[in-house]
Amino acid sequence: MSIIYLDFNRTTPTAPSVLEAMQPYWGHHFYLPNQQHPLARAINESLEQAREAVSLMVGCDAFELVFTGGGTEANNLAILGAVQGEPPGHILVSAVEHESVLLAAESLVRQGWQLEELPCNSIGQVDPEMVAQRLREDTALVCVQLANPVIGTIQPIRKIADVCHKRGVRLHCDATQAFGKVAVDAVALGVDTMSISGHKFYGPRGSGALYLRAGVKLSPIAHGESREMGLRPGPENIPAWVGMGVAASLVARCIDEVEATFHELQERLVNGIDSSLSGVVFMGGRDVLGLPNTVCVELPVPAVQVQETARDLVVRSPESGQPPCEMTRVLSATGRTPAQIARTLQISLGWTTSREQIDRAVELLAEACESAGF
Repeated sequence: MSIIYLDFNRTTPTAPSVLEAMQPYWGHHFYLPNQQHPLARAINESLEQAREAVSLMVGCDAFELVFTGGGTEANNLAILGAVQGEPPGHILVSAVEHESVLLAAESLVRQGWQLEELPCNSIGQVDPEMVAQRLREDTALVCVQLANPVIGTIQPIRKIADVCHKRGVRLHCDATQAFGKVAVDAVALGVDTMSISGHKFYGPRGSGALYLRAGVKLSPIAHGESREMGLRPGPENIPAWVGMGVAASLVARCIDEVEATFHELQERLVNGIDSSLSGVVFMGGRDVLGLPNTVCVELPVPAVQVQETARDLVVRSPESGQPPCEMTRVLSATGRTPAQIARTLQISLGWTTSREQIDRAVELLAEACESAGF
């Protein structure tokens, strides 16, 4: 039996057309786009075509995109670049953010900034009214992700943006988990900055972008030869960014079909688990209006036992150690106990997931729970 990979929220394979498009830029077309000769101008044209493609996926103008080395860099640039040179104030960050958001914000505490956590409810959502209550006169930035990779929750970003802008506060949104799974329109969401990561939607690792709403100012957080609107120093990663552009074009063309397929497969997975096992609790799928590719389920036995038995099934479970892993942090923030968290698996579907794989995954889970004594 071949491996059934159902951990696509962690990373996706690079699409064949993306690999093909990148190949010439590793060798023959190696020139830097900022040079004056015709070959360099052709490279610059390729770069700007990639920017146009990503902007179409994001729902913004091409000039509002800064290419980065990934979602982590985009998050750091959005947060640290927003407050650089400003007198210390107050920052709000949701309890379910990615480490790159949390740690970037925490680094500002050493500079005198006050960091406050925004709590979420039992399904991981942040209440816009809670945001309004927590805003202060010196609040400079609010950070709330669009979609959570563990339980699939989609946040009410438009409402949170309206609350923030009514008070003149900037909103940063980590949207890396949404692209390739649901349609995203940055302008309609009203965010000021939004992070994108290429390897989450079948582009190459090391590629990303930051949407920067027209008129919103940022300062660079690294220094060197100026590139990307003066916000990112160093030579452009042309192969990765061209590849991300091709991946973005794929997303823009097929996202409606992708969403519909994910909903069908998600329902098949949830129904299969529900009919094969008793005593399961879903945090994704039926209980959360969120990512259509994501199911988070509490099983009747410890997740580690299931994974030890179902070795052909690649899914996500909580990892031990300190500090707590992202999955543990997120589930704790929703009020789950350590015992409940230890029994939880997170399953995320991809573009290549088939009905047969879903059915086999359900069989493997049922067999693993039976062998664990349930």
